[in-house]
Amino acid sequence: MEGTEVTAVIPVYNDRESLRTAIPRSIEALAKIDPGFELIVAEDGSTDGSADEVMAWEQRDSRIRLLHSDARLGRGRALTRAFGEARGGIVCYYDVDLATDISHLPELIGAIRGGADIATGSRLLPGSTIQRSGGRELASRGYNLLVRTILGSRLYDHQCGFKAFRKDRLMGLLPSVRDPHWFWDTEVLIRSQRKGYRVVEFPVRWREGSGTTVKKNDVFRMGKAVLRLWWQLHVEKD
Repeated sequence: MEGTEVTAVIPVYNDRESLRTAIPRSIEALAKIDPGFELIVAEDGSTDGSADEVMAWEQRDSRIRLLHSDARLGRGRALTRAFGEARGGIVCYYDVDLATDISHLPELIGAIRGGADIATGSRLLPGSTIQRSGGRELASRGYNLLVRTILGSRLYDHQCGFKAFRKDRLMGLLPSVRDPHWFWDTEVLIRSQRKGYRVVEFPVRWREGSGTTVKKNDVFRMGKAVLRLWWQLHVEKD
């Protein structure tokens, strides 16, 4: 697509119902930022008809693209694949449930236009407004404190699914990113800081999606992933 500055990516797995809201709201928001935008739906092996939903939109609007995978790649790999195919010089992604208020999208893209290499929404900065259960709030704050303490991050929220990048800088970073799924977000932010990238973090309005819970095993996986990355950075020198 000629004249595309901004590519937005929505990672999807069995999210047909959410797509019915996310796609039209994305079109409305992105068109105000870049009329020639591209919206890629990275559909990762869904079985609920998510791909059919996107194809119907694709036929109506050439700015919508379905990127389908027959087999499950994992969220991180699906994002990496989509960014590799993006036409825009600025790339971003956000969650299909629009947990982060999409009205923040101009600020997200504006940070990259203003010179940042990466911009990320934060649920943990002063000024953030969040709606979340006590268990998830405690787990999130504990996880992010662990990342800051063990991995030396300067950021406060590493897992907010609302990020933008200069594509050329991101593509130079991705070959070193190993995690295929949820920890991808944190790993990208840690490795970018170690490379001296300029990362902008700003407060957002965020609400918890329905049916989301934190299990004991999730807390164990969080700690294990942090320690694994520390080992890669300091022992393997990756």
